[in-house]
Amino acid sequence: MLLLKKLPIPVLVILLTTGGIAFSQPGLPPREISINATQALSFGSFSLESLSGPGGTVTVDWQGNRTATGQIVLLSSAPSHQAAIFEVNLCQGRSVIITYPSTTVLTGSNGGTLLMEIGPTEKGVSGTSFQVNTDCSFVTQLRVGGKLYVENNQANPGGYYTGNFYITFNQQ
Repeated sequence: MLLLKKLPIPVLVILLTTGGIAFSQPGLPPREISINATQALSFGSFSLESLSGPGGTVTVDWQGNRTATGQIVLLSSAPSHQAAIFEVNLCQGRSVIITYPSTTVLTGSNGGTLLMEIGPTEKGVSGTSFQVNTDCSFVTQLRVGGKLYVENNQANPGGYYTGNFYITFNQQ
């Protein structure tokens, strides 16, 4: 008679190690765009030559230069004039399309409203695309100017005029 006996079969496990080094693809840079408004658009102080005159315009370009037309007198007292500044954080090689409405209305502290034309920006007008030319750790600034349309003192009494405008940044 033949006896069969079950014998344990040794199992040899060989662990291969790589000295703690893991190989993988490098992480991709962030694809999200980050925007921060750091400076408001301001037209500074100005006055009308004549209270009943036809008015004029006050312009602050994207570089912060201020000019006036018509019967507007630019004053040098505070608050000062300045272009708006937005900081755009997006990785190099990506494009951004900026869009904004052509105008917005500002409301006066003593009544009245002013029509403000938005732009242009240093990158162009609404619908313009620009390329980000810095790496992911640097910020690209976008400066924005505008133009105020001032009527007479009855339509636009003296005071502070405030409002908001919105710019859409679409990355590609």
